[in-house]
Amino acid sequence: MKLLSEHQTIVLVGETGSGKTTQIPQWCVEFCLGSEKKLAVACTQPRRVAAMSVAARVAEEMDVKLGEEVGYSIRFESCASNKTVLKYLTDGMLLREAMTDHKLSAYGVLILDEVHERTLATDILMGVLKQLIVNRPDLKIVIMSATLDAGKFQTYFENAPLLKIPGRTHPVEIFYASEPENDYLEAAVRTVIQIHEQEKEEGDILLFLTGQEEIDEACQKIEREVKCLGSSVGEVACIPLYSSLPPAQQQKIFDPRPPTRNGKVGRKVIVSTNIAETSLTIDGVVFVIDPGFAKQKVYNPRTREESLLVSPISKASAQQRAGRAGRTKPGKCFRLYTDRSFKKEMPDQTYPEILRSNLSSIILNLKRLGIQDLVHFDFMDPPAPETLMRALELLNYLGALDDEGELTEIGALMAEFPLDPQLSKILITSREFKCSEEVLTITSMLSVPQCFLRPPDQKRAADDAKLKFAHVDGDHLTLLNVYRAFKDKDEDPQWCYENFINYRSMKAAENARGQLSRIMDRLQLNRASSDLSARDYYVNIRKAIVSGFFMQVAHLERGGHYLTIKDNQEVYLHPSSISLDHKPEWLIYNEFVLTSRKYIRTVLVIKPEWLLEQAPDYYDLDNFPACEAKRKLQILKHKLDILQSRSSIGQV
Repeated sequence: MKLLSEHQTIVLVGETGSGKTTQIPQWCVEFCLGSEKKLAVACTQPRRVAAMSVAARVAEEMDVKLGEEVGYSIRFESCASNKTVLKYLTDGMLLREAMTDHKLSAYGVLILDEVHERTLATDILMGVLKQLIVNRPDLKIVIMSATLDAGKFQTYFENAPLLKIPGRTHPVEIFYASEPENDYLEAAVRTVIQIHEQEKEEGDILLFLTGQEEIDEACQKIEREVKCLGSSVGEVACIPLYSSLPPAQQQKIFDPRPPTRNGKVGRKVIVSTNIAETSLTIDGVVFVIDPGFAKQKVYNPRTREESLLVSPISKASAQQRAGRAGRTKPGKCFRLYTDRSFKKEMPDQTYPEILRSNLSSIILNLKRLGIQDLVHFDFMDPPAPETLMRALELLNYLGALDDEGELTEIGALMAEFPLDPQLSKILITSREFKCSEEVLTITSMLSVPQCFLRPPDQKRAADDAKLKFAHVDGDHLTLLNVYRAFKDKDEDPQWCYENFINYRSMKAAENARGQLSRIMDRLQLNRASSDLSARDYYVNIRKAIVSGFFMQVAHLERGGHYLTIKDNQEVYLHPSSISLDHKPEWLIYNEFVLTSRKYIRTVLVIKPEWLLEQAPDYYDLDNFPACEAKRKLQILKHKLDILQSRSSIGQV
């Protein structure tokens, strides 16, 4: 409290278990209530799950109702009121608030938590707040980190004072693999079973894996193995944890462990992504299994491909994971990699997300915040010039920035939506094509986790169920069919279950759709829509989608493969795509992902003349590399020019 009153910015390093995320914000509330203006406190979290669960816990501690004095705000969901004095929110949401109120005048203290994770929004927020404190001397900023990389943050914030809080952690014994494992998933399951069989003391197991599919597979294998062992071992409750799980299932990690029977110890086995590394603390964990991997998003600006790659974690992350074992009593951490790998091959810190991301939506937000000079913006780690140029190029072609790099009227409207710029653009242009309601639905469905479920043991049945909703023109219209069917069936969870549809994703899409339609109403964008029986009904929807995704086009070559236009990347349709059977000649795709090969995902059949109509600047064919698609577009352009000249002669 003393540091807070004397300094404008503080860097606080709190070890795991020190209670920084739950206690510090409460003290900041006391600090604000003691001042004249009685402003609120905002505490940012990199993850939605953390913002929701921590807000619930702190509301309980303060003995208030969640959503009143203590609330949270995440994308497409807000649980706060005008009474709220402490708000937990994702860093992206605080950035959005700064767009409407540049001075963030509602807040007296801003706490940036888990900054060591270096998410894209956290890095941008730090730059924005560094500029803001010059104009708001009454504003206090607390930078909180869990690892000792504090020097960098102190230097960035003009030698801010450092406060270090030790955690109440017990010693953790660390075991390394004697040689590298070929299959870390197999090794992880084997280690879980060995711990459960051989360790006599009570304590739960926390296993870190990279994603939902791996986690579900591991849970099934662990349950099967424990079943085979029968009564020779205690009971096991295997609980998955990842961000797209429904909140009720996420809460299961806090359930009591199975009881000890006949001297056999019962345990919880929590199988989690790196969400349990810092964002959520689970008491009772004594054994941690760390295979040493996590999924990282990597963006290649040259080819515009975004890939989720399984990469080795940093030393800082490995230490965080190990620390999870010593919360309640001395613990053990089993690292499924060698001591040499840890010392020689792992990076010291996580590579900042800003250096491996597509920056188009962030640049649009910065322009909306009034920051014009992006080259000299004070990034903690400046992104590569090529990434910046690609983002500016996209925004210019979308009409969000003019040729001078200034925000246009359309750009200002696009920045109001919590979406990628391309999705914002199709929402705005949908009015011209009289299909706003349909595009609202498609955009909402694209903004939530995958709505089709495909359980490993029921793949065939799930694929057959998906075909019921299939639209011949592609995945976007298939998603529209799914949403309509969901509403026609009165949002019945049983119907979702029978049709392998994720009920939670559908409810999230409905929620997102409501929020986006309210934004359209607030911006006075009339929501025009034509009748389903109209001749051009589906054509108009497809044209509206072309207005945002004209840069993401693939053409079917004679060899039977697709080539992306302009970049000439050889790509394949993703197995989850509807348009696999009748290979259409021209496609627009939503995502370009690199897994086992280069895939385009969520595709829509289009006509090439729409590209020339809607994006003539982009399709200036003189700048295109020679390819089959370019030749066809040139012939088409020639025909369109002749038709145009004929019609103008006719008018004369």
